[in-house]
Amino acid sequence: MTTQSTIEKNQKLLLEKKASMRELVDAYLKTIQKYDGVLNSFITVNNEISLKKADLVDKLLSKNDKVSILSKLPLLGTVVSYKDLFLTKGIRTTAASKVLESFVPQYSATVVDKLENAGCINIGKTNCDAWAHGSSGENSDYGVTKNPWGVEYVPGGSSSGSAVSVSANMCTVSLGTDTCGSIRLPANYTYTYGLKPTYGAVSRYGVIAMASSLDCIGHFSKTAADIKKVFEITKGRDLKDATLDEKSYNKKLTNMVIGVPDEFFQNGLSDEVSLNIKKAISLFEKNGVKFNKINLPHTKYGISVYYIIQPAEVSSNLSRYDGIRYGKGRDAFSEEAKRRIMLGTYVLSSGYYDAYYLKAMKVRSVIIREIDQAFKSCDAIIAPVSTTPPFKLGEKISDPLKMYLTDIYAATANLAGIPSLAIPFGFTNDGMPLGFQIMGPRYSENLLFHLAENFEAYSNYTIKNPDIYNL
Repeated sequence: MTTQSTIEKNQKLLLEKKASMRELVDAYLKTIQKYDGVLNSFITVNNEISLKKADLVDKLLSKNDKVSILSKLPLLGTVVSYKDLFLTKGIRTTAASKVLESFVPQYSATVVDKLENAGCINIGKTNCDAWAHGSSGENSDYGVTKNPWGVEYVPGGSSSGSAVSVSANMCTVSLGTDTCGSIRLPANYTYTYGLKPTYGAVSRYGVIAMASSLDCIGHFSKTAADIKKVFEITKGRDLKDATLDEKSYNKKLTNMVIGVPDEFFQNGLSDEVSLNIKKAISLFEKNGVKFNKINLPHTKYGISVYYIIQPAEVSSNLSRYDGIRYGKGRDAFSEEAKRRIMLGTYVLSSGYYDAYYLKAMKVRSVIIREIDQAFKSCDAIIAPVSTTPPFKLGEKISDPLKMYLTDIYAATANLAGIPSLAIPFGFTNDGMPLGFQIMGPRYSENLLFHLAENFEAYSNYTIKNPDIYNL
């Protein structure tokens, strides 16, 4: 059998007894075996563990009716992969760095436990830029991840393997982290949906930290409905993460107005990306959604602010991997990790703290106020995810500043703590994926899901197989 792309399809197969959970998991494992030698999206594949858990699900299916089993396991049939920053009890977790090459956690991240309790089966741990430092998927100590739509192109980072594992049908959904577009960028480059939720909506406990005031736990899928289903399980309070809160966004989802920031559609945006978003706006407008121009003048400083705050927090978070308690010590860090540690240590050092870090935090506050003000005149904001479509492997890796600018449209949502959803839409003349992101006020994820599900209908969206399937 072939792997199914959505939660609904898998559940239908199981409940109608057209397939067993073991057969589903085995099909995903065979897809990994067939394609991942080229794509390199997994660091660890849980062959035996996932099949044993599948057998347990099959036993439950034999003893429960449809209503009973779905009430106990709302994500029944969902095969999930995790970015290798997520702690998984008894399964190696490396952060894609040789520093943690042999680290096996004694407990799992909160979201891992939540998903397993909801019926998900962990098929493996995915490749990423080491410590989540990167925008292309080229900075892993375990090799480059390749884009299934064109293996000579980057898949985006840092959650590269997670996006590729979903795009190439090697799992149903995948968990990633987004500190500055690390979910949205690879989603945009691989024709998948990618959610960066509100900061404080999903527990970060048990996920290796990059920049603690920016990190968000999100996920990838093939449909907006699946993004919503997984979020319903992962969101919510966790006593182990003090930043979490549960708030509701109660605005009616009618007569929607979406803001179009002038600053996000100026010089530097490729023609293909710009024209594609205009097509998306036209589809929305034909179906009753209104668009207003808005101004976010201080967001142009977002990427500069991010690359002061993030390295500062990185230098603090990575200081624990000194080789004394665990890890191989600082000599094992990659060049990109060393670069960020040095930048962060510099901006936090005596004499420079006020000039750089404190000033960046003040500008961050201005950006937050500006975004809050913008949402008084619109319900959501549409924006590019990246300045360009996917670029070639090796094209930017030797120029860190050029690579950092890939994140320029992603920084706003992380700095402001607001949710953003990357939506796949369209392809370049070369057949590479395109898309856009929609940002909403804090805790407005349901608004984003509503817009995305409607846009699927407007655009006649269908799930497509990537070019890797034609090799």
